Amino acid sequence: MNQYGKYNNLFNKIYKESQIQLDAKMSEHIYFKVGGTVDILLTPNNIEQLKETITICKQNKIPFYVIGNGSNILVKDGGIRGVVIKLCELNKIERVGNKITAECGALLKDVSIEATAGSLAGFQFACGIPGSVGGAVFMNAGAYDGEISFVIEKAEVLDDNQEVKVFSKEELNLGYRQSLVMQKGYIVLSATFDLTPGDKEKIQARVDALTTRREDRQPLEYPSAGSTFKRPEGHFAGKLIEDAGLKGFTIGGACVSEKHAGFVINKRNGTAKDVLDVIYHVKDEVKRQFGVELHPEVRILGED
Repeated sequence: MNQYGKYNNLFNKIYKESQIQLDAKMSEHIYFKVGGTVDILLTPNNIEQLKETITICKQNKIPFYVIGNGSNILVKDGGIRGVVIKLCELNKIERVGNKITAECGALLKDVSIEATAGSLAGFQFACGIPGSVGGAVFMNAGAYDGEISFVIEKAEVLDDNQEVKVFSKEELNLGYRQSLVMQKGYIVLSATFDLTPGDKEKIQARVDALTTRREDRQPLEYPSAGSTFKRPEGHFAGKLIEDAGLKGFTIGGACVSEKHAGFVINKRNGTAKDVLDVIYHVKDEVKRQFGVELHPEVRILGED
């Protein structure tokens, strides 16, 4: 039973019908393609709508969760009670000189395309990361010897009091898969990246090379959330998992990819429980065999 659908009339006052979904299947909104329903899914198309939504939720004690492209999220089979605010429509990208400002819902690959079009180097590392700008700043996303902290100049965020603030790169306190935004629970609204003029052909060649490398080494043909675990200090998660003999380890429809052991994939219409059971088994085995603690990089939401 939908516990919060009764509040739908409040959201109808600020949203069009097309922006509201009751009992939305979260499996249709996250890359893992698993998970139960959320009571109300909202898709704001401007910051004022977002702020009003949060006000309504707080005033009526409705739990709410903010997501971007759903590429680094696992929703449990029991779904999510309350409201999910999906920011994919806040996706404007603007290039001025050597700088690109992108809203939180803009895809990293689209920012990379814009950078290449402007002959700007530095953002190529993100060309294959399937996430959005907001999530990337939230967790300081990175790949192929690059990360958001290398290129960001500032970020505009919404704080706990729904005030818009701007933080510099230094103030964002970006570290390995962490940031001030994550620590405080703020919401990223936009980010500005300071890039370097370069040769367009060389920039495109680097993008092409990274794209080929990603396609060759990662199980992109299956639903997943990318790298499942954070990199443990002094180790690589994928190598530890492979050395533990866990490539191909399967529970239900989920398994450790045989192509890249750092990926847990939804291979055969698995459930969120299947995915989580594989994750927990991998953690236990790596700890037992090597004494190394693995921590999931994927954000886990919802109830069993």
